[in-house]
Amino acid sequence: MKKSKFYWIVPFLMTALFLTACGGTESSNEEDSSSEGNTEETETFTFQAGHSQTEEHPYHLALLDLAENVKERTNGNVTIEIFPLNQLGAERELTEALTFGTADMSISSTAPIANFYPQLGIVDLPFLFESREHAYSVLDGQIGQDLLTGLESTGLVGLAWAENGFRHITNGKQEITKPEDLKGLKIRTQENQIHLDAFEALGAQPTPMAWNEALTALQQGVVDAQENPLIIADTYKLHEANQTHMSLTGHIYSPAIIMFSKSIWDTVPSEYQSVLKEEAKIAGDKIRELSTQADEDSLQVVKDNGVKVVEDVDVAPFREAIQSVYEKYEADFGKENIDAILNGNE
Repeated sequence: MKKSKFYWIVPFLMTALFLTACGGTESSNEEDSSSEGNTEETETFTFQAGHSQTEEHPYHLALLDLAENVKERTNGNVTIEIFPLNQLGAERELTEALTFGTADMSISSTAPIANFYPQLGIVDLPFLFESREHAYSVLDGQIGQDLLTGLESTGLVGLAWAENGFRHITNGKQEITKPEDLKGLKIRTQENQIHLDAFEALGAQPTPMAWNEALTALQQGVVDAQENPLIIADTYKLHEANQTHMSLTGHIYSPAIIMFSKSIWDTVPSEYQSVLKEEAKIAGDKIRELSTQADEDSLQVVKDNGVKVVEDVDVAPFREAIQSVYEKYEADFGKENIDAILNGNE
């Protein structure tokens, strides 16, 4: 009788242990699920952004602000490290790396980007824009936004327009006031076929090369001349690289684009993408503002260092001389599109 009195305890204990075990498993799953959710919410990103200019250039100053603002607005979850002076590669090389997904972010003038997205070359046609205001109205309008969107077809995400500025000619030989003065002049240009065609039409001997190679070429006399915005002549001290003359031809307005690699961009949560786009637009506008001011400041620096500057250049003969370039590229870009920009249509 004593034995049968306790016989029922064994199955009771087994049932209790089983229920307890099941309850513990459910609790663990809930904790794991909660933990995974927290991991997603606190996922962090570190991106490297490269450019070709110095730490005093508007590119760098605006990108520093962008990085600070993005970090603050994402509670430290998105960090952007800035690398100037081609540390991540020259503009064309870095753009190519973005298309491959082996680089994250950059700002570049449009000329090298057009090697990967040819439609963008339309904005590099010489004497296309009459003024900064003209350029801004087109680039910030439908034409410009369509060009940014089109970059995605080549693995690039165009976040915002910025600028490199109006390009002018420096050389170490003579004043340049008319196209004939360029005849036979060896001039460094960007790696862009439109620029090459334009200077060939003007009678020069264009030599394309990355900017990190150009300064040495100027110092060694491999090339006689170069063309860039005023701030480049200032910050790179081109007066020390045999550049004794400058002509304010303004032959090309050089836009710039703040870009991301599309394959990297697609891994970024949408809320962070929105922050990056908004801050890129703010940075692009700041670059425009700083570049405008830099033109005035840098012109004075160039003059103070003995460079002879021709400020009032009659551009009409230059425009006439490069008409063959427009005719060549009408088939690529469409005459109606070129005319829309020339007429200031958005």
